Amino acid sequence: QVQLVESGGGYVQAGESLRLSCAGSGRTFSTYNMGWFRQAPGKEREFVGVIRRNGGPTIYADSVKDRFTISRDNAKNTVYLQMNSLKPEDTAVYYCAAGTQVLSAVRSSEMYAYWGQGTQVTVSS
Repeated sequence: QVQLVESGGGYVQAGESLRLSCAGSGRTFSTYNMGWFRQAPGKEREFVGVIRRNGGPTIYADSVKDRFTISRDNAKNTVYLQMNSLKPEDTAVYYCAAGTQVLSAVRSSEMYAYWGQGTQVTVSS
């Protein structure tokens, strides 16, 4: 069982940065792929990126590639989402999630077993 708590959301102007954190419980945190998803009003939840449990390449959605960076500190049971050059279309509730799926399934929200409560990010133009 893993419990996840996101923090760091807020209201920023376009072009600014935010760093989200996701703190996990449990001694097995390092064994999970840690994904970030987001959901804007009236839209489906979408994949943002994932940092894998085995140290493989971090994977990003095309919409955030080169602007967002995911990192993890297993000693602190925490994963981070650094968001730079934010755009109004990045406005959403951001969720972190933990899963143990294979590489081919890391973009699918259904394959993640544990979810945080979400944190709101609002980017004004």
